Amino acid sequence: MTIWDDRILEYIEEEGSASPKQLEDSGYFDVTKPHLSRRLRKLADKGFLQDLGNGVYIMSERGEAYLNEELDASELEENGDGDSPATA
Repeated sequence: MTIWDDRILEYIEEEGSASPKQLEDSGYFDVTKPHLSRRLRKLADKGFLQDLGNGVYIMSERGEAYLNEELDASELEENGDGDSPATA
């Protein structure tokens, strides 16, 4: 997880959904749209976001658990690819 991942999750939690373009246009991120696209895909691959298609992502249960500090992402990474939540 990176600082941008946390900010992406916080933004999507507040707004309900997001695309790379929306994130870029928000002014909240000081990185490029391609970087945001990569982070969104990575977060979806790890189960923190759900890809609705057409570049739109929403929060998953795992993403909500992470933001609510019920899930420690560093433990997920230590246990492999993050497919099964670790106990905090």
